Amino acid sequence: MSITRQPLPGSKLLRLTHRERIDWHDHAEHQLVYPSSGILRVSTSVGSWVVPPQRAVWLPAEVAHTHQAHGATQMRSLAFPAEVNPLGLIQPTVLSVSALLRELIVALTDERTLTADERADLQRVALRQLAPAPAVRLHLPHPTDARLRDVAAILADHPGDERTLAELGRAVGAGERTLSRLFRRETGMSFPQWRAQLRLHHSLTLLATGQSVTTSAVTCGYRNPSAFIAAFREAFGTTPAAYQRQLRQP
Repeated sequence: MSITRQPLPGSKLLRLTHRERIDWHDHAEHQLVYPSSGILRVSTSVGSWVVPPQRAVWLPAEVAHTHQAHGATQMRSLAFPAEVNPLGLIQPTVLSVSALLRELIVALTDERTLTADERADLQRVALRQLAPAPAVRLHLPHPTDARLRDVAAILADHPGDERTLAELGRAVGAGERTLSRLFRRETGMSFPQWRAQLRLHHSLTLLATGQSVTTSAVTCGYRNPSAFIAAFREAFGTTPAAYQRQLRQP
């Protein structure tokens, strides 16, 4: 994996098309990334985060990462010097986005003229608004063992695959007990928990691109739409349909 150090302007707005990807890179500064529309998947070497418009992600300086859009996405980012870290974050962290923080980020990244003093004032207020998001399941840990990576790749391509861990183990040349132990050690989750998280992550991207609740449920391996709606509500505190309506809000 080749990492490119990219200079980061104080504020930036990128309009990304569906599945457009920004390859691996890092910055000397901290970065606050916020998708004001669409869905952004932010990945590092240890995992990926699905970031909807109600959330932002803080990427510490020198942490290599990549972005991918799902649906037409407006990716807004703010840069802060490495010594400015009000929450003391040393790893990527999903943050809540209040109505005020949203307006501050939009004002700082829109193509409008701000004086240096105005920009500094808005950035100071934005920093005071930063707060970790409630523990919703937006993070999917990435396993590092080659056998687990093979299992993860199979399920990433086909999240509705219903093979057991033993059956998947035969496909990648590893025993069920070995894989089960490795999943817990490397991701902090059991295999069923990790697969459920993967399916929920995939459902977010499907819904963001306009897929129906029923299609998303079937694609992600749920028995029926009701089971999908229940799992989605438990994880994210809202229904898939309500989530889609939120994505369409300006």
